[in-house]
Parts: sequence; C-alpha cells; structure tokens
Amino acid sequence: MSGALAAPLPGTAAAPSSSRGGARKVLPGFRLTLGYTLFYLCLIVLIPLSALVLRTFALTWDQFWAAISSPRVLAAYRLTFGASFLAALVNVVFGLLVAWVLVRYTFPGKRIVDALVDLPFALPTAVAGISLTALLAGNGWIGQYLEPLGIKLAFNPNGVVIALIFIGLPFVVRTVQPVLEESEKELEEAAMCLGATRLQTFTKVILPSMAPALITGFAMAFARAIGEYGSVIFIAGNMPMVSEIVPLIIIGKLEQYDYGGATAVAAVMLFFSFVLLLVINALQGWQRRRAGGR
Repeated sequence: MSGALAAPLPGTAAAPSSSRGGARKVLPGFRLTLGYTLFYLCLIVLIPLSALVLRTFALTWDQFWAAISSPRVLAAYRLTFGASFLAALVNVVFGLLVAWVLVRYTFPGKRIVDALVDLPFALPTAVAGISLTALLAGNGWIGQYLEPLGIKLAFNPNGVVIALIFIGLPFVVRTVQPVLEESEKELEEAAMCLGATRLQTFTKVILPSMAPALITGFAMAFARAIGEYGSVIFIAGNMPMVSEIVPLIIIGKLEQYDYGGATAVAAVMLFFSFVLLLVINALQGWQRRRAGGR
C-alpha cells in the first residue's frame, strides 16, 4: 500500500533524483566552460597586460622614474585626472537630473530622450570629438558667438572637460535610473505628510537611498574619462604643458619609438585603473548590501 502511494500518478513525471547523492547541474560541462573562460580571458586580457608589465620591468628604476616624472608627463597627469574628476562631478549633478526627469515625469518624446542618453555609447569617440569641435571652435556654430565674449571652449583644457562630460554622462544616468525606479514613493509621501518640505524630503529621504548609486556612477564616469582619447584630441588642442592628456603622451612616445617610456606611463595608468576597478566593485557591493538590507 505504501509503495502504491509513493508511486507517481499516471501522466505525471517523477521528480528528478540526485545523482551520487549530489544535486544535478542544470547546465552540464562546467569544467569545459570554465576552462574556455579562463583561456579567453588570458588571451584577451592577461597576456597583453603581462607584456606591458614585463616590458616595464626591463627598465631600471632611474629610467622608469625619469619617464613618468618629466614635467610634460606630470602636466598631462594633472590635466587628465583633474579634468576627469571635474567632468565626473558635473555628470553626477546633471546625470541625476536627467535620470529624475526620465523616471518621474511623462512627456512627449520621452523615449527619444532616453535613447539619446545612450548615444555616447554607440557614437565613435572620434566622431564625438569632431562634432564638439565643429560646435565650440571659434568658427563653430556656438563658438562664434562665445569667443567674442572671451569665452573659449575649444583647443584648451575647457574642451577636454566638455568632451569628458559628453562621454561620461550615460554612466551616471544608467546607474541612478534603476535605483529611482525601485525607490519607495510611500516614504516620500509619508515625509510630506509629516510636514517636510520638498528640499527636506529630497535631502533626508531620497538622496540617502541614491548615494551609493551616485558614488558608483561617479567612479565609473571618472574611470572612463581617464582613458578617453578619441573625443579629446580633436577639441583639446594638444599643446604640451597646457592641453595634452596622458593617452596622447603614450601615443607620442610610441611614434618616437620610445617603447620603454610609453610602457612606463601606461603602467602608471594601469595601476590607477586597477585601483578604480576595485573601488567600483566595492561600491557596487555596498549598494547591493544596502538594497538587500531594506
């Protein structure tokens, strides 16, 4: 009788039994896929980076220090990191505004605006640089009206910042937008019912919940701007000690067959890129923990 009760009903499938006491894998071939993944990552990422590091180790310490600490390279570091930091700060403010409008309001052409946010992702960076130069140069559509007023936005550090703002905006918008969509509007309504002003509701209720996403978006925009090349070289002017970025320094050293100097400067940028990558991963983990805690 017990055996009859334990038998599956007609027309139903029996529950899958575990094999050798362990749970069955949904996707077979774990070892094969893991091996392929590691091989692909080594081929595409680790081997080129290892070549860069080994080439740098071929230099003596004096040669390495001379390559990364010359006045021209230091000026490029200051411009690259300073402009990237400023552009990321601007993108935090305006990226939040764009994400807020896209999430909280409905208006004609909203889908078009939402698609335009991703345009810097799809647009070749060289095309972006040429377009910005055509707009902001002294004879450009906008620059021709600003330059007589003493406002020069092209062929100087201002152009570098504008180009980095253009390519970094989507990182902030796309990081903040999902958080706004999942935010609990009931908390905002409760705060307003308790007498909070709009500013107090934003600073005390909305902003704290978005802070991890804003910081993550800032870090991603900053990391993206540090390595930008195509959109900057057309609008920067590329004047040594004034508007020359680090990627252009590396390209110049390669054109002069100074491979050691190029790899030394590139190794410094690689170090900062790894640091930023760790920071971004830590911030994303913090954001997930906060979301899980709520």
